[in-house]
Amino acid sequence: MSVNVKTPKLPLALLAAMTLLTASATGAAASTGGSVAPAKSPPTVHPSGIATWFGPGFYGKQTACGQMLTPAVVGVANRTLPCGTLVSVTYQGHSLTVPVLDRGPYSHGADWDLTAGAAQALGITETVRIGTHIVGKATNTPELGLPPGSSNAALAGGALAG
Repeated sequence: MSVNVKTPKLPLALLAAMTLLTASATGAAASTGGSVAPAKSPPTVHPSGIATWFGPGFYGKQTACGQMLTPAVVGVANRTLPCGTLVSVTYQGHSLTVPVLDRGPYSHGADWDLTAGAAQALGITETVRIGTHIVGKATNTPELGLPPGSSNAALAGGALAG
């Protein structure tokens, strides 16, 4: 007994395109020494880390992600996470979700740098161990980290640093 299996016929143009794509991928692998670069994996974030805080010496300056730093800005600096990554930070029963706004910290041994606004909201006044968890991503805008209804000009006393 024979079984008649019908296979769908691909249009000749689609078959040719698939062949070209396969050849291109093979050629790319050959031109890179026979390997294709792996996809970037997200940075590793440990569930806890050492946090410092920054602020007064940086007020009126732009963060690496494009925000104007003021006392009211609530955010965090991290060396590897993309701008706008939302991180839940916990410390002694306080919890706050903050966006990554800057690069750092640059102090030895610290994993995170909280803005003065974030440190104040969490009750942090010195270098401490915090809990962290990535919870999402926000669009990175110049207003990211500002309290609702505020503007950079108002928070900087009406004048923007230029």
